[in-house]
Amino acid sequence: MLRAASRTRHVLAATAASLLLAGCATVDAGTPGAPVTPTAEAARDALLGAAERRLVADCLSARGLAPTARPRAPDEDRAFRAALFGTGPRELSVTLATGATVTAHTDGCLATARHRLYGDQHRWFRAQVTVDNLRAEAQDRMRADPAHRAALARWTACAAPPGRPRPDRPDPAVATRCARETGLDAVRARLEAAELVTVRALHRDELTAYRQLRDRALRRAAELPASASPSHPQKGHTLP
Repeated sequence: MLRAASRTRHVLAATAASLLLAGCATVDAGTPGAPVTPTAEAARDALLGAAERRLVADCLSARGLAPTARPRAPDEDRAFRAALFGTGPRELSVTLATGATVTAHTDGCLATARHRLYGDQHRWFRAQVTVDNLRAEAQDRMRADPAHRAALARWTACAAPPGRPRPDRPDPAVATRCARETGLDAVRARLEAAELVTVRALHRDELTAYRQLRDRALRRAAELPASASPSHPQKGHTLP
């Protein structure tokens, strides 16, 4: 499991996805016998999610564990989660520009599935964690901008005027109105877009690795047999 304490992010794995992608898939043109891979981004996400889920189920079944959603006794549940997420020290670790650290095991079935899909789980972990947090990094940089700090001060004065009791959380309608009237929404939209361009340039190598490994994983996912074996989760069952 990807875990984080205080400023460390807590990331949960195993996204549930549909296996019915026939309507969205296209074959790479000009490559006879090439695996069927989708072109729409949502379908690509679904294909990778389904493949990861299937490989996790295969791994769990090989360890004598059934990947179903039925309730488990505490000891059984601990054993299941250890097999799924791994145990011991977390060998994978990435510290982001925001200060958060994301960690993961390399010995669980989830790690095994990702290794089979992406080939290099260390490289994939760093690329995925970085890319998944590009917007968070852009927002972190944006908050340090003087224009954002000034707009936020105007918003605070609007949502919680001086001399009045300051609520823990302003009324949502008031907060929304003040964000619009003080220009905070406009400042955030402008700065976040600009910072996102900067952040993507700073992480060009990770973005390149992300695209390369993801494309390779899509080809591997498309090569998996279409039919599910009896050991796979049935419809409606998901991994925790």
